[in-house]
Amino acid sequence: MKNITGITILLISVLLGSCDKLLEVDPQSTITEETYWQNEGDFEPYVTGIYTYMRSFANNTTYGTERGEELVSALNSRFGVAWSQTISPSSGAINYNDWYKAIGHCNLLLEKIKGFAFASNPDTRKRIIAETYSLRAYCYFHLTRIIGDAPLMLQAVVDENVPLLPRSSAADVVKQIRKDLDSAINLFSSMSNFNAKTYPSKYRFAYGSAQALKADVCLWSGKVTGGGDAAFNDAITAINEVEASGVTLNTDFKNVTGVRAGANSEVILAAYYLRDESGTNYALNALPYLLGVQGALNLDSLPWVAAVGNGQGAYQISPKSKALFDAFPNDKRRPYTWITERQSSGPKISWITKYPGTKYPDDRISDNDILIYRLADIFLLKAEAYAALNNTSDAIIYLNKVRARTGNGDYTGATDKVTVEKEILNERGRELFFENKRWFDLVRFHKGGTINVYTYVPNLVGKTTPLFWPLNTTVLANNNQLIQTDGY
Repeated sequence: MKNITGITILLISVLLGSCDKLLEVDPQSTITEETYWQNEGDFEPYVTGIYTYMRSFANNTTYGTERGEELVSALNSRFGVAWSQTISPSSGAINYNDWYKAIGHCNLLLEKIKGFAFASNPDTRKRIIAETYSLRAYCYFHLTRIIGDAPLMLQAVVDENVPLLPRSSAADVVKQIRKDLDSAINLFSSMSNFNAKTYPSKYRFAYGSAQALKADVCLWSGKVTGGGDAAFNDAITAINEVEASGVTLNTDFKNVTGVRAGANSEVILAAYYLRDESGTNYALNALPYLLGVQGALNLDSLPWVAAVGNGQGAYQISPKSKALFDAFPNDKRRPYTWITERQSSGPKISWITKYPGTKYPDDRISDNDILIYRLADIFLLKAEAYAALNNTSDAIIYLNKVRARTGNGDYTGATDKVTVEKEILNERGRELFFENKRWFDLVRFHKGGTINVYTYVPNLVGKTTPLFWPLNTTVLANNNQLIQTDGY
């Protein structure tokens, strides 16, 4: 986040202790108990520190992008079992310690803040609690989309008595997520200075971004955890609030990732990156290094880096993702999605340009903000919700809102439910390429009956790998209440 300096991060890393066992947060250290939670000023840096977890999860492609069909190897390969779909309990199983660290910190803040009235500024208290509920919802949503059923830990751990909990059903986890988000939304809207169009920071939760997350959760609920039509309608209601929150589409698609979130009219929520403050984002793996692209006839147009450490040259756009654009050769998003390297021998690698980083005097650095929610994404979620309700006319209206700036014209295809849903999925593939959305989209449309993900994703063809990840042996050994993920 923009307002976290290196010193603040160091402070928060001390205050936010680690946990070594499942759902176990170490009893608060003497530093925390004796010098922290002593005044109202302690809560702001604490909730700010929790955002580092959101940033980390948003920057992880192993559990999202790499399981989809968007990427193939470029100069080298950094792919593992996620991309090859060879996940097993002994290879790639997940230790979800970091998710429960983040959740544990949310629980602790919610418990500790009860004793503080914030009499001089009750709005500050409401905002901090609302952000914390939103963060807990985000962490649980990110986790349940990866492992499905998950333990629901909602109480603060303040001593050595750590409960060992079984996995709750994914449907119950989603219900809790929605409860947290409703609490957050009510708190945001009850603030004395409430304005639905206010985004104090695009790097922190606000009313509009909590509604965006709720819409995403409702779509997942409707298709994956049995929420049905009620969930689709709730998604539409939440998106109505997002639309009223003051965000607007960028006129030029290049500004989607080319303009930082704080000044970007389309961005609703993002993870902040800045050179020398916070490291690099996942697009580092997509930037070519000069040694690998020397001799290219269009070298000046490629997002190359001089030092191999600044660009891994591992990812390129897949033929299947490129094919989504085949019907639209003049799509204005193409130059800001990928560019094909041209050597004297002919076309070579199709490099991703979605997150090109920043070209500094010494080198290009992968430091674009990572987008979590932006308005085009939300428009397509609304189109998806309408289509799921068999209201394809309204679905097409929102599909066309996104197509308007692409130069491709309005959708003119068939208007039956399945065809429109497939076109929405295709449009999400074009519009949101490499934004860490695709795998979760595929799971949603698979569960909704639009596609068969086992024939759609090339590396899943002929396999029976479950869509959700297994738990690793450490997680299972630390809690005898747990059972392995279905299918493993």
